[in-house]
Amino acid sequence: MGEEAPIAVAALVLQTPGAEEVPQLFVPPPNFAMVGCGLYRSGFPDAANFCFLTTLRLRSILCLCPELYPEENMEFLGDNGIKLFQFGIDGCKEPFVDIPEDTICEALEVVLDVRNHPLLIHCKRGKHRTGCIVGCLRKLQRWCLTSIFDEYHRFAAAKARVSDQRFIERFDVACMKVSSAPFF
Repeated sequence: MGEEAPIAVAALVLQTPGAEEVPQLFVPPPNFAMVGCGLYRSGFPDAANFCFLTTLRLRSILCLCPELYPEENMEFLGDNGIKLFQFGIDGCKEPFVDIPEDTICEALEVVLDVRNHPLLIHCKRGKHRTGCIVGCLRKLQRWCLTSIFDEYHRFAAAKARVSDQRFIERFDVACMKVSSAPFF
């Protein structure tokens, strides 16, 4: 007990019969999961994840990192007709630094607009910033806080932050134009 078991990631390899090409490896980004129909979450995808991401037929990606989106990723988005929404939220580890509620509300408007689906939400590791967005979405979906925090902990694990949970708990759904979110 006390030691964390290594996490195994399944990858799918497809090769057309009789093809001499190198098989394609379908590797999901770190912390990848389905949030709802046409809505996904993960850590920052890189070139190793592009084949997998094409299977999702994404229309949009919502990035929560403030850094410039990598050129290689921008090229992938362009080649696949994927729109990028970027809301730069600092990945702050300080306990008394506020998460910008107005930015969270703007990002949630993108998430709630089904014209942007299928949509992938990601930050660097898919834990804290992504967890806050998904947690606030769950509040809009009228999930109980216990279930919201269980989901948050599933992805943040030992890195869970009380400040993130406090933000989710105090998030005022009235900042949104809708009183509740659809169950994707």
